[in-house]
Amino acid sequence: MAEYTVLSGNLEFLCLGEILQLLGNNGSSGILRLKSEYKNEPGLIYFKDGDPVSASCGMEKGIGVLYSFFGWTEGDFTFSGEEITDENMINKNRMQLILDGLRMLDDGEIEKIGPVSFEKGSESNSPKKAFLPIIRGPLVDYLYVVEEEDFLAGEKIVEQGKHGGWLWIILEGEVDIFKETESGTIKLLRLGEGAFIGSVASFLFQGNMRSASCYAAGNVHLGVLDIQRLSTEFTRFSPEFREVILSLDRRLKQVSDRSIEVLMGENKIDDYIKDKELVIRQNDMTNRASTITKGEACVVRHTPKGDVPLAILREGDFFGPLPFIKIGHEPYDASVYVSSDLESEPIDHIKLEKEYRHATVTFRNVISNVANGVSVTSMLAGIYLTETDAVNF
Repeated sequence: MAEYTVLSGNLEFLCLGEILQLLGNNGSSGILRLKSEYKNEPGLIYFKDGDPVSASCGMEKGIGVLYSFFGWTEGDFTFSGEEITDENMINKNRMQLILDGLRMLDDGEIEKIGPVSFEKGSESNSPKKAFLPIIRGPLVDYLYVVEEEDFLAGEKIVEQGKHGGWLWIILEGEVDIFKETESGTIKLLRLGEGAFIGSVASFLFQGNMRSASCYAAGNVHLGVLDIQRLSTEFTRFSPEFREVILSLDRRLKQVSDRSIEVLMGENKIDDYIKDKELVIRQNDMTNRASTITKGEACVVRHTPKGDVPLAILREGDFFGPLPFIKIGHEPYDASVYVSSDLESEPIDHIKLEKEYRHATVTFRNVISNVANGVSVTSMLAGIYLTETDAVNF
């Protein structure tokens, strides 16, 4: 495929995190070139289908180099679309890369390149800030929008525990997601333009109960999606692919609950992995994914401050990597423990990926939105374990 420039600009106008989201949402393949007058060598990030797979600067390569680019706050960038054949050196979820990079920059772990530089790891006089990630996405096909609604700043859009069978997309503005607990209300994250409010279960099951509350962070303009159209497309998928989508949706709900437990000091890791065998170790390389037919599995993230349980998977759920849906879990960012009675069937991920690629852009965006939610909320669980003093609620 011939090289062609599709995006260029200034890093002061569009930061690296925003560029990664933009290229990711469009599923772009090619090379992002970064230039700074404070560096002798350009920075290069290689993309396949919207995901960074490699990065280099001079002779240095790998994920550490990509993180260093978050410190390039001044300079120019150019993205050229071209075929990428390099071997994958980076396997983290795109949203996790963004959140990691921004947090490391904020904590002084990344050198800021510009007229004023700080040594890597230098301490700042300001205290650590509460970390509130924002999930965005590409705008939906307007053929799926059947109605538009407006909410004023502070207005409640969804109430936790109430029934609801509809799905919105944020056309303008931002929405805050809250979880109601016995100890009070906790803000989890923020959704921006292109993100969805609601879950897959919203348009598939009658009597679906909302698992969180949503409030307009400012004036918000929402699009109500055509539930019948989405439901019809879902029924056309194979039973295997439908199970993966539903399992992903269940995993997001569980990870949200686990992150709240950790924040409240209820990290009962021993209860989760008791009598379970380790079958996938965090950072091990494996391409095998399976569907559980009996028993259960526990997804656990290992952090320097301890282990964090992320989800309990049961019959109908999948575990193991699906290359076309990166959720920031096993194998690169979590381990899997299974019960002694576990029975499972292998997943043909090549077949499922073909279905995914043939789905409408809107439905792929719904799946991607859920996957990003899993990744971001899992990261918050780790942050809550190591920096609970930095979280406000």
